[in-house]
Amino acid sequence: MPENNIINVFRHIWEGGFVDVMTATNEMAQTYYQSYIDNYLIADAVNDEGISDVEGFRRFIRACAALTGNLVNYRTLGEAAGVSDVTAKKWLGILQDMDVIYLLEPYSNNELQRMIKSPKLYFCDTGLCAYLTRWLTPDSLREGAAGGHFFENYVVMELVKNYAYARDSAVLSFYRDIKAKEIDVFIEENGKIHPLEIKKASNPEKKEIKKFDIIEKTSLEKSYGGIICMTDRPFPIDEMNSLIPCNII
Repeated sequence: MPENNIINVFRHIWEGGFVDVMTATNEMAQTYYQSYIDNYLIADAVNDEGISDVEGFRRFIRACAALTGNLVNYRTLGEAAGVSDVTAKKWLGILQDMDVIYLLEPYSNNELQRMIKSPKLYFCDTGLCAYLTRWLTPDSLREGAAGGHFFENYVVMELVKNYAYARDSAVLSFYRDIKAKEIDVFIEENGKIHPLEIKKASNPEKKEIKKFDIIEKTSLEKSYGGIICMTDRPFPIDEMNSLIPCNII
């Protein structure tokens, strides 16, 4: 198994998945992203979706990037772009249809009360998100205030991609109640829930898994889970949970 090196991980997060960016210099990458936004995102929004407020839509895309890893707030997005909440919701749907953003839906179960209903926003490509939020180097992103959100975005999208090609289907969601008690990812598969926390640290606090007890209030079975993080190797926390290196998901 290759070394789970945080410098390499954030290089990958910062570069994203566009082949032309992965082989480009920093300056060339910036040019590529600007061309991608102008000639794909903006052009398609104007030609296919009939959006006439080009500058507003451009501000909206940047506002989405600033909220990666957070709950969707249409008012915040609308205010940033200078449009109504209704328009913000419509534009977010357009970006979702264009596979620019991914919305992770909250877990829905009548047995659990007082849960929030807003999805969480992630970018399908973390490199594009880093460009939009003006993180100019992998090191500045890793050490900056948004590093944890970008790491979470990266892990969630790796899980989404892996399960998209998996033989068995699974439903991915997250849990959050009105008291801000949150579990980053629920993987629901064959009547069982695998709870996961995501932490950028190499040795996160093991007490994070205590939150998983919320599943015992449902009729679903709690199965193996843990904390996806920067640990060097899988390490058991208890009989059901482990520290999970992010480079093996």
